[in-house]
Amino acid sequence: MADALHLEVATPESRLVDVDVDEVQVPGRSGYLGILPGHAALVGELGTGCLSYAAGTRRWTLAVRGGFLEVRDDRVRVLATVAERGEDIDAAQARAALERARAASGQADPAAAIQAVEWAQARLAAASERP
Repeated sequence: MADALHLEVATPESRLVDVDVDEVQVPGRSGYLGILPGHAALVGELGTGCLSYAAGTRRWTLAVRGGFLEVRDDRVRVLATVAERGEDIDAAQARAALERARAASGQADPAAAIQAVEWAQARLAAASERP
């Protein structure tokens, strides 16, 4: 069993993470997945939420929405439709976006409104969990 995982997180526009880590927590389509070294092979669909990873005593968080993940041979590959590093998100702007999404939820398509609120909540949570 290996002592570390290699984590890669990318969007169609850029590679955000390419690092060795001790653990990863990923929002799957049906709930969060905890991944440690030695994890079984897996391919899954991403949900919307916070992807977090740790190396030693440090922890980092990204807001992610949609895409896929693959776990194989102590490598975790995440291809997200959209992703933002927590440290790059302005918490005040994220809070304002959440309020706008909540206010618009009664006027929009229900599925789109839920997705907008979930994304705003993920961004705010990621901004609040800075290393």
